[in-house]
Amino acid sequence: MSKLLETLAAELERPRDVSVQVVKHLERTYHLEHDDAGRFLVEELPKLEDYEHDLILSPLFTPRLADQAVFAELLGSGSVPRDEWPALVQQLEARPTRAQLVTNDSRTHTITLREVTIERYVHRLRLDATIPESLSGLIDQIQPATDRPLLKAVARRAVWEINARRDIFARYLASAHSRNLYRLADAIGLLDLAESYKPADVTGLLARIPHWLELLEHEINTAQGPKPFFSQQVQESHGGERDQRGQDALRLSAKENEAAFLGRLQHVFQEER
Repeated sequence: MSKLLETLAAELERPRDVSVQVVKHLERTYHLEHDDAGRFLVEELPKLEDYEHDLILSPLFTPRLADQAVFAELLGSGSVPRDEWPALVQQLEARPTRAQLVTNDSRTHTITLREVTIERYVHRLRLDATIPESLSGLIDQIQPATDRPLLKAVARRAVWEINARRDIFARYLASAHSRNLYRLADAIGLLDLAESYKPADVTGLLARIPHWLELLEHEINTAQGPKPFFSQQVQESHGGERDQRGQDALRLSAKENEAAFLGRLQHVFQEER
């Protein structure tokens, strides 16, 4: 068995928590009791059609960036052509590949994965992507070295396939590294920005940041101020004029973190120019 196939099997068979999303889908669709998900997955899931398997298991077997990082590190600058994927899927199904699903009672339930689920996982790993040598060299300079698998996964995402847009990521790595401004969270945040807004190049990205910061500043200032009461009775229940309601600290903190990130990004690229 090839190293790639071994890694695919290991990742598909590692224990996975059954998410709240999956449990709610089972309860709503199959009228289950809250604690009956484990029994259903073992006894009833094998009786269902492939499309039902996909609906139930897709939240658990759609690779995230961290999953893609495992294979980005394994492949490096290499790739696996799409015409080789069906054979990988078939070998994994024939193996067979057995998932270990952990319910909220900490019990592990073993199920055999069908082609539809294995195919979903393999097809979303970006196995056919490549990393240009120049970009790979920049990633290899980044410290700590433990960040590099995730950076390779970022580099393999489809949004960077346009050269001018890929230059955004390359210039971030080069500038942030040379000025000791690099953060893994910022590199991932840059990917999120690129995938959401698809700026054409660095100039296009920098042109948008002041507007984003202005909007965030307004939202932060609005969130920090007390919200008006809609009636005197409600105001009195909260202490009259002494507003004792707590602010939405998590939401406010997220906005502040986003603004700080955009400020750092602006600084990295402006200093680099």
